[in-house]
Amino acid sequence: MIKQALISVSDKTGVLDFARALSALGVNILSTGGTARLLQDNGVPVTEVADYTGFPEMLDGRVKTLHPKVHGGILARRDFPEHVAKLSEHNIPEIDMVVVNLYPFQQTVAKDSCTLEDAIENIDIGGPTMLRSAAKNHKDVVVVCDPADYGLVLAEMKGTGAAAGAVSYDTKFMLAKKVFAHTAQYDGAITNYLTSLGADKAHATRSNFPQTLNITVEKVQDMRYGENPHQAAAFYRDLAPAAGSLAAYKQLQGKELSYNNIADADAAWECVKSLGGLGQSAGCVIVKHANPCGVAIGTDALDAYHRALQTDPTSAFGGIIAFNVEVDGKAAEALAKLFVEVLIAPSFTAEARATMSAKQNVRLLEIPLGDAQNPFDVKRVGGGLLVQSPDARNVGIGELRVVTKKQPTQQQLQDMMFAWRVAKFVKSNAIVFCGNGMTLGVGAGQMSRIDSARIASIKAQNAGLSLSGSAVASDAFFPFRDGLDVVVDAGATCVIHPGGSMRDQEVIDAADERGVVMLYTGTRHFRH
Repeated sequence: MIKQALISVSDKTGVLDFARALSALGVNILSTGGTARLLQDNGVPVTEVADYTGFPEMLDGRVKTLHPKVHGGILARRDFPEHVAKLSEHNIPEIDMVVVNLYPFQQTVAKDSCTLEDAIENIDIGGPTMLRSAAKNHKDVVVVCDPADYGLVLAEMKGTGAAAGAVSYDTKFMLAKKVFAHTAQYDGAITNYLTSLGADKAHATRSNFPQTLNITVEKVQDMRYGENPHQAAAFYRDLAPAAGSLAAYKQLQGKELSYNNIADADAAWECVKSLGGLGQSAGCVIVKHANPCGVAIGTDALDAYHRALQTDPTSAFGGIIAFNVEVDGKAAEALAKLFVEVLIAPSFTAEARATMSAKQNVRLLEIPLGDAQNPFDVKRVGGGLLVQSPDARNVGIGELRVVTKKQPTQQQLQDMMFAWRVAKFVKSNAIVFCGNGMTLGVGAGQMSRIDSARIASIKAQNAGLSLSGSAVASDAFFPFRDGLDVVVDAGATCVIHPGGSMRDQEVIDAADERGVVMLYTGTRHFRH
């Protein structure tokens, strides 16, 4: 039975209604500072903690709840007679519920104007202490750190019979686990901030990579297995996923996503999001084993899909397909003819949903478009992590440098820009042939660039696509002229790559000799 609750929150969402409901159930409410004033001003009976403990708040509010009468009431075990006796001896009432959320540290340090002093003053001390005390004693104390849980707690307290005014053990344990996750994440954020500051006395510099990095994620689901059946796996997501990221997906139908589904879906989704602004309204990306095997832009979803499929219809079988526009009924009819693992789009029309419902195993994912990036790319290695900023660089036309005697036509510029966007998402070494807004041949993941070039031209030949007049993108420089000769022999008339080789001039001379256009981006896009 809950008789007394302590409420002290920074995020006051829903707290007034929650406190009113508790009071109506006969719960005595203790509170501090702004929360107490809010309740008092709105007619909710409340006792200030300072009056309760007989000790005033002090040190500009740094000391409010750090008192035996608070923590004794929270931590005492009701099933230990000696604990109960000690409370009675010192006139300490039991506190049966703690409702606390913490100072907005992360929001504070996210501001460009934040100083170290601002950050320090937003490190909560009493809040985490009360939360951890209550969570430790969760058998006897209900602890709530998330306003989203107010409704659940009230619903249980409004039960009848023996359950009236109480909260089940299962709920108390769930809330306690949530608290320890929350306080760990909070302390991790503080550590990340403080260890990112420079050693100078003013702490004016701040590194993107703190000395100690804490990354907090929450489990979405366990999986049947990992990359292979003998590997166990689970999918975790950030507590606040970047807008438009894969983790924001809503699954509309289909089987449970597998480990490989999620990995490939992320590659497809990130690639298709990058196709905006390239001259057509719709983009489609088909991914197989983490590599795009067909990419195109078109007038609508159906047109983009038909064009993307032409690149490599064999590899598209069992692939992941992503669109950056709504999928309508006509596109769905075409897609239903191919065995597909996952379809991704910002939305699906009712007609598309009805068509795909006949393919119940196909996983439909709806994800809102957004261009926010993850703060870090992380790769596990033996005993450690490799951490880097995301590859968010998209080179504009104005940044390109023509290094050959021959100048590009407007069409060639468009083709090379499209090819460059695609090459960014192809595993290194990457060679991509494109033309008129679609891929023609993709060479991925080879140990030598010349082999990637040969494979890309073979792919185009197998698909019956002509490479005559095509554009080629290479994710890194050509180390020798032989790779250039292969793509020109295949039909390419313009090439885009970063430049930067010791033999750049040799490759430029070869391009002039062959009469092709060559552009430098100055940016490399290795992808491993």
